[in-house]
Amino acid sequence: MKNRKIKLILLLSTVLLLVFTSLNILTSYVKMKRTVEESIANQSLEAAKSIASEIDIEEYQQFLNNPVRNDYYWYLRSYLNDAREKLGALYVYTLEIDNPKISKAMIVGLPKEIKKGFNIGEFCTVPEEQVKKAYEGSTYVTDVIEDPEYGGYLSVGVPIQDEMGKVIGYLGIDISTDKLDDIKVKVLANNIHLFVYNGVFILVVIGSFFLLQRWYQKEVAKEVGDTEDTYQAEIRTLITSISSLRHDFTNHIQVLHGLLQLGESDQAQQYLSSLSKEVQAIESLKLNIDHPGLSILLQTKKLAAQNYNIDMDFTISHDSFDKIKTTDLIKILSNLIDNAIDATVELPEAKRKITISCKAGDAQYVFKITNTGPKIIDNEHIYKQGYSTKKEEHGKIRGQGLFIVHEIVNKYSGKISIDSTNELETTAIVEIPLK
Repeated sequence: MKNRKIKLILLLSTVLLLVFTSLNILTSYVKMKRTVEESIANQSLEAAKSIASEIDIEEYQQFLNNPVRNDYYWYLRSYLNDAREKLGALYVYTLEIDNPKISKAMIVGLPKEIKKGFNIGEFCTVPEEQVKKAYEGSTYVTDVIEDPEYGGYLSVGVPIQDEMGKVIGYLGIDISTDKLDDIKVKVLANNIHLFVYNGVFILVVIGSFFLLQRWYQKEVAKEVGDTEDTYQAEIRTLITSISSLRHDFTNHIQVLHGLLQLGESDQAQQYLSSLSKEVQAIESLKLNIDHPGLSILLQTKKLAAQNYNIDMDFTISHDSFDKIKTTDLIKILSNLIDNAIDATVELPEAKRKITISCKAGDAQYVFKITNTGPKIIDNEHIYKQGYSTKKEEHGKIRGQGLFIVHEIVNKYSGKISIDSTNELETTAIVEIPLK
């Protein structure tokens, strides 16, 4: 099943890569094609303006008054043909536009030996949209026109004006799609590295996505594993405490049963009175804490402390402590309280005491654990992984708790300090800034 999923993911990744790469190349090609066409059109417009400015307006006007193949006709035809050859255009010609729908070709630049075709006043294939613009006195540019007789071409036109600014005709230039295609091919060839780069970029993006996804899954799995370890440790502690209570409860029932069988009702009553104190101690485990995870942790730790006859007190702010992840909060307090319990049990029962404070201010959280117990001699190495001041026990890994706490505190840019005094008291303070 796992292999099938991996194959499916690889197949989808390949398809996505091909689709995105194809779309990218297609988009780039269309954009580049449009850019080439616009560039050629703009160049042709400038060329048309230059050609039009060289036309003798007076003689051209006389020609328009009597449009026949006279000397001026052949002169202007030769001039336009020369311009056509220099530009590499399909045709260069003059137009007459006397209505907003149809234009007429007047003089087309062709070699003199071509006698037939392109008669004076022949209807031109310039589309009506562009004819209308010309009729209004504006320059025009067409899209690529597919003509069954002349082939595909792009056409531009600029007005020919007299001295008074009156439009007396138009100078048109047709650029063959063959020339456009040649330019496009050269542009594409020069920019092939861009397509390759885009394809590689898309591949890198998709690859990065899957790498990040795998990294995220590993981090989530690690986080889940750490969370399970943390809560399983607390559950084991709770089960141990409950087992101890169950064992004590069984012993108490047996003692009471024995006293009653012997008829020692007074002693049984005294024994029950002493048991009521333990019941009250269990009732004291209920804590009024807003944070559910913190509440469960502290109740579990207090129950464990009672099993060791440790006096444990709490001072907890009414706050959700939501600026720190629950798992991180549990890891910090669980390790510090466990260290405090381990240190406190080395003292006689009358001296065993732990106080826990969790306060939320405007700028930071402050967690403070104070316990009685032996003084810590070496403060410099206590945060190193594997370092421990406790006695070695078979099968038990030491020196992990404070290292874990130190790593978490650093993650939140916080501070941790642990100080011991000669009066057999140790205080651990963790400060987590609120960002």
